[in-house]
Amino acid sequence: MKEHWENLEALREPLLDWYGAHRRSMPWREEPSPYRTWVSEIMLQQTRVSAVLRYYERFMAELPDVRALAAVSEDRLFKLWEGLGYYSRAKNLRRAAQLVTEAYGAELPRSCAELRRLPGIGDYTASAIASINFGEPEPAVDGNLLRVASRLCSCARDVTDARVKRFFRKKLAGSIDRECPGVWNQAMMDLGATVCLPNGAPLCGDCPGREFCAAYREGLTERLPVRAKKKPRRAEERTVFLLVRDGALAVRRRPETGLLAGLTEFPNTEGNLDEASARITAAQWGLDVMKLAPCGTAKHVFTHIEWQMKGYAAEVAGDGPAEFRWVDAEGFEMLAIPSAFRHFSAQARGLLL
Repeated sequence: MKEHWENLEALREPLLDWYGAHRRSMPWREEPSPYRTWVSEIMLQQTRVSAVLRYYERFMAELPDVRALAAVSEDRLFKLWEGLGYYSRAKNLRRAAQLVTEAYGAELPRSCAELRRLPGIGDYTASAIASINFGEPEPAVDGNLLRVASRLCSCARDVTDARVKRFFRKKLAGSIDRECPGVWNQAMMDLGATVCLPNGAPLCGDCPGREFCAAYREGLTERLPVRAKKKPRRAEERTVFLLVRDGALAVRRRPETGLLAGLTEFPNTEGNLDEASARITAAQWGLDVMKLAPCGTAKHVFTHIEWQMKGYAAEVAGDGPAEFRWVDAEGFEMLAIPSAFRHFSAQARGLLL
């Protein structure tokens, strides 16, 4: 399959004309700043724009700048982030804000190279911030740009391969509009998100590059880009406990490394426990169980693992392990419980009424 990288050059002018007419309105674009771009791009990682909007506005209302983000408590940060998932993104945001405050006077550095040194900022985010806010001609290579480029140029290389991504980045860097790199990046993002679609047939009739798109000409739009098949997710059974003592609910903090690191959760254990085993587990935690009943099942899919959960609600006596924290209804509402436990959070609110 012949590749047609000259098509990237041909796309530049019609792309910018198209963007002028079809640009998506977003709050971080209407009031641009390095900080606002940064927060929006971190939120948008693995999350749809429509889902981010309300979280972004709430986040900005309380944490409008780098200093505010650096100073916020972790518990409050997680509560503001609740519902977005991938909480490590929020932890890295706060840590990076603290470093920026210490090293740069609370102003984000202006170059990709310096931005990439901050926690949670990789090539894509650094390029987006540097191009949009500081005019640095760096392509923000995400799934949208890879998809547009692979179809436009009829490239059948595996875009999940790190070497191929570097190759694409080099090609895109040679074609970026050097006069307005931020606009070019945002135009490519919008083209990929709204026209050169990732699932199903792309809307080629609306594309500014249709006349010279190699995949369109060769009937390959639904075969490109090429992605290696993902490994199947590993299923893991877990049993979740909603333990209530004198109107207070037991929660605990997860380890600082690994899945859902450092977040608050309901006590849980591996395996699909029957009621007898659930009582034994509670006793091993030093709790006396007065009443125990099933409280439903739930499933949550992470990137590489799937939790298959069942739950028990129990009235108990005793303090439990030192890691347990007992919270009343008001205290529970202040916590950011991961969405993996959404079903059980709803059950817990009912128990605390």
